[in-house]
Amino acid sequence: MTVAAPSRSPIVGPHYKWVVLSNTTIGVLLSSMAGTGLMLALPKIFDGIKLNPLAAGSSSYLLWMMMGYVLVSAVVVVTVGRIGDIFGRVKMYNLGFAWFTVSAILLSCVWSTGSNGALELVLLRMFQAIGGALLMANSAAIITDAFPSDQLGFALGINMVAAIIGSFLGILVGGLLSLLGWRWVFLANVPIGAFGTIWAYLKLKDIGVRVPARIDWAGNLAFAGGLGMVLVGMTYGIEPYGTSLSGWGNPFVISMITSGLFLLAVFAVIETRVKDPMFRLSLFRIRPFAFGNLASFLGSIGRGGLMFMLMLWFQGIWLPQHGYSFADTPLWAGIYMIPFTLGFVIAGPISGKLSDRYGARWFATGGMLLAAATYALMMTFPENFNYIPFGAVMLFSGIGGGLFASPNTSSIMNSVPARDRGAASGMRVTFAQTGMPLSMGLFFTLLVSGLNAKVPAAMLKGLVANGVPASSAAALSHVPPLGYVFAAFLGYNPLKTLLPSSVLSHLSAAQAAHLTSRAFFPQLIGPAFVDSLSIILAFAVVMSLIAAVASAFRGGKFVHVDEESKAQRHIARGGRHHGPAASGVAPAAGSVAPVAGSAAPAASGAGVARRTAVPAEPHPVHGK
Repeated sequence: MTVAAPSRSPIVGPHYKWVVLSNTTIGVLLSSMAGTGLMLALPKIFDGIKLNPLAAGSSSYLLWMMMGYVLVSAVVVVTVGRIGDIFGRVKMYNLGFAWFTVSAILLSCVWSTGSNGALELVLLRMFQAIGGALLMANSAAIITDAFPSDQLGFALGINMVAAIIGSFLGILVGGLLSLLGWRWVFLANVPIGAFGTIWAYLKLKDIGVRVPARIDWAGNLAFAGGLGMVLVGMTYGIEPYGTSLSGWGNPFVISMITSGLFLLAVFAVIETRVKDPMFRLSLFRIRPFAFGNLASFLGSIGRGGLMFMLMLWFQGIWLPQHGYSFADTPLWAGIYMIPFTLGFVIAGPISGKLSDRYGARWFATGGMLLAAATYALMMTFPENFNYIPFGAVMLFSGIGGGLFASPNTSSIMNSVPARDRGAASGMRVTFAQTGMPLSMGLFFTLLVSGLNAKVPAAMLKGLVANGVPASSAAALSHVPPLGYVFAAFLGYNPLKTLLPSSVLSHLSAAQAAHLTSRAFFPQLIGPAFVDSLSIILAFAVVMSLIAAVASAFRGGKFVHVDEESKAQRHIARGGRHHGPAASGVAPAAGSVAPVAGSAAPAASGAGVARRTAVPAEPHPVHGK
């Protein structure tokens, strides 16, 4: 399949880059809000469809409602980025806005109840994730097309701040909208999505290099199938299997992970043999690209599941002991974790701006080192900590994330050829998003193992001391920890949820009130939780330190410059040229591309062209 070259390049003014930044910022904000918008709304959603997510056989719906969006987005984002390289990044980005908006409408129209309603919501969330992937994969590439390399870090810093703010706003807005009715959680996206879609179609122009190529169906299927199977296996590894507390011994989990890894190996072989690969593996020969993505992946493993653990710390232990009802803890956990977001907002644009001048290496590396230091400090806090010093540690942890994210992304995107920016951006997002479910699977396993080692004996003793029959107490003490962990996360009173009404009715009012109080459950699991969290934090420290080493190996400031990128930059500055390369459509690699000479005046659109061979592989010619 090939792409016909337009007759001439689109005309953009000197302020076009700010149009790009503002629109893509809205797109990223919307997509990131969707990723977290269900966290506080899940209880209302499950109530609305009349399904108990903690009942036997229903926990998988809870997992998929939480993780399905991220999993699908991680699987397809490289593919849609590559399609953007072929058919136009702005076209794919615009399609993503429209896709996302239509999906939001469909989600609000789910009328089924029970397991059917949950299944429909899960599938439609996955469908919506494709639109989110189209936005995420192509937004960084479009920004890179529009901004000069010495302003790219600042632009991406603004974009990433929007993503972090969106993740936070998604939690709060989703929870508040759910009070009006769970359908509003999805309907609220519609006017923003419609505005962004219309604006994007009217104002954004395809000025990037486009590569006539065939779609690599075999590579796409192998990558999507392999990564999807691995992530599905990791997700089900969290759930108990038989008498085991986790599912890592489940034959289904083992077969999914091993089959997925095999398909990913097949993908690597395919990409070295097809003429037009989905992703050019040779890009990993570029140090900033390879080590930047490695650092991002390792940092995501250390950070992704940890944020969820900290939310559980607030919701299940700290907030109830400070006067908050379990029902209110999800909302207040988001509020008390604002320092993370604030730190990122402070550091993101500043580090991006400074990295434009001095390079990404030391900002990104320093960010990972600061994150590691803050994780180590968190290990020193007791379960019922003083919030002010803990909030300060969270602030510096967010600053570490901001120092890393924007310079790292700028370094990755500046290092690749103009023709590969869509696929490179997709691979960058995949590395970052894949780390989260891997982190969740590992951290949940560590948490559940730690809780199960100490909580059953303490629970048995506490229940019997408060009048619960020994047989009932023994049965409740061996409930898989995932049950009461998810109960706390959803804002349910864990023991009130777990204790049968027949047991509670036979207790005195004082005994029942004590067991279901805001103090009993937090004090019961607090010591075991903190011990498990210390192991998790130690692992996060190690991952962050290795990520810092990888970041340092990226080298100094580096910008990939070739004839295609020169022509594309000229168009971005308001120039206009005829011919395939100047119009944004590049000939096949290794052919001869006419590009604009440096003497071409931007105002008139006329220019002197010279003919230069375009290298078949990434060939960086400028660095410092």
